[in-house]
Amino acid sequence: MEYPQRGQDRLSTSKQLVHPANTNAFLQNEVAEVRITINPQYLNTILTDSMDANYEYPATFVYHSSVWNDSIANVGFRLRGNTSRHSAKKSFKVDFNVYQPGFKWMNLKSLNLNGEHNDVSIMRSRTCNELLREANLPCSRTSYVKLFINNEYRGLYLNVEHIDDQFLEARFLNNDSGDLYKCAWGSDLAYLGTNPNNYYNYELKTNTTLNDKSTLINFINVLNNATNAEFPCAIQEVLDVDSYLNTLALEILMGQWDGYAFNKNNYYLYRRPSDGKFVFLEYDLDNTFGVDWFNINWSLRNIYAWQNSTEPRPLYTRLMAVPYFKDRFSFYIEQHLANFFNINYLSPLWESTQLLIQDAALADDYKGYDYGFTNQDFLDAIQSPWGSHIPTSLSSYAINRYNTANNQSVYNQLINPCSVGISEMESISPLPVSAFDLMGREIPIETKNSPVLILFSDGSTQFIYHQD
Repeated sequence: MEYPQRGQDRLSTSKQLVHPANTNAFLQNEVAEVRITINPQYLNTILTDSMDANYEYPATFVYHSSVWNDSIANVGFRLRGNTSRHSAKKSFKVDFNVYQPGFKWMNLKSLNLNGEHNDVSIMRSRTCNELLREANLPCSRTSYVKLFINNEYRGLYLNVEHIDDQFLEARFLNNDSGDLYKCAWGSDLAYLGTNPNNYYNYELKTNTTLNDKSTLINFINVLNNATNAEFPCAIQEVLDVDSYLNTLALEILMGQWDGYAFNKNNYYLYRRPSDGKFVFLEYDLDNTFGVDWFNINWSLRNIYAWQNSTEPRPLYTRLMAVPYFKDRFSFYIEQHLANFFNINYLSPLWESTQLLIQDAALADDYKGYDYGFTNQDFLDAIQSPWGSHIPTSLSSYAINRYNTANNQSVYNQLINPCSVGISEMESISPLPVSAFDLMGREIPIETKNSPVLILFSDGSTQFIYHQD
């Protein structure tokens, strides 16, 4: 396997990402209205006999705000989500082109209207997407809307941009024609052989006519089966590792236990056609900032032992076993703590958001139908814990997670072993005094055909690759 010389930085490709501007479909300073008119019999079927079905019933969609008003006939309307389908405050999908193929509203094929029934603050998912954007990671645009169905106020909803080919087109400019996989619960990235039928949890959402999963299987094969010596460079050929480590740092800081590392759930993989590398995308971020169903204090959990240790999580465990990747992850932890994952950034964000949505939230009777959330609970959510599955407030979670992550993180400024060649070793004046392999074990300095971490007489370190 050939290793690149310095200058061939395999970790720079994530910078190609573009964040689209918020349009009138995602108003940031106003709670718009969405009004759905649907045959009452269809609505009854959706809410009863067809709760677990994805059939989209015809409806009329009206959007009303101070800056934009529109009405669309013949949209598709159905429930969305998993456990939320059986909640009292349900989540819905509006599909603009199921009955009008090719039609888009505000350049969107659909809207996801999430009830956020687990979250007394109605701000956790919104906050997480804001933090992903701050970290320059691909994420959905969001806004708040008041939802009316057949003139009944169904409550305050979070309007979340759907991840589809339009999402890709808006972010990966001239690089949006690759394979997009939605990874459902159970997608642990364990290698299951070459038969594509074994990877049914990984649902291809684009290029479905070809339905070719060979590049996904190759990625999973490299992830699981590359030798320890090969792995650091081989994985960077098939995955935007830096983008993932950036995402992982936020996943852990936000307490997103319902993502890949702990619950093998709620992520997408997108393969960029320009370089063939997969990009990891987070979604469904309501079980965050202290929401807990496992009796685990997520604000204290060790950032280097976050995964569910009872099951395979190769993307987490193999990357964290490489000193450089672990160090790069630590870099992002410390960067996020300094830039935006701190109470000085988060508190004003929550206070302004709560003020924006307060009237709509207080008028929302549905928020109390599942867990008994009251108006006062909503108003207290920033500073006071609710109890039960929300044992910590937003602010106390953020403060505790900041403090523990800050104390746990160790960043050593290691160098990518796949961007350093032997020729650079020759120009270094300090003398090498010891060497270590990628597992941290001391080995002979002259070790060949394997990345070696060299400790020099001046205390500096550098990864070197000696070739025969």
